[in-house]
Amino acid sequence: MSQITARLPDDLVQSLDAAASQLRRTRAEVVRQAVEYYLEDFEDISRAIEVLRDPADPVLDWEQVKRDLLAQH
Repeated sequence: MSQITARLPDDLVQSLDAAASQLRRTRAEVVRQAVEYYLEDFEDISRAIEVLRDPADPVLDWEQVKRDLLAQH
């Protein structure tokens, strides 16, 4: 396992320590989990942006979709 060093503002360290204490975890465990969650979200967001930028993906007109849906009832 690799080790990294990061500089954090004092107030962020205080929040980190409070969370670690409440969760009964070490600072390192809380930071590791936070980074994992961030990267999962980053991957999801990156994939969503990729899909939205796909020129082959049709763009729908909301008003037309609404009319079509309402006409079905």
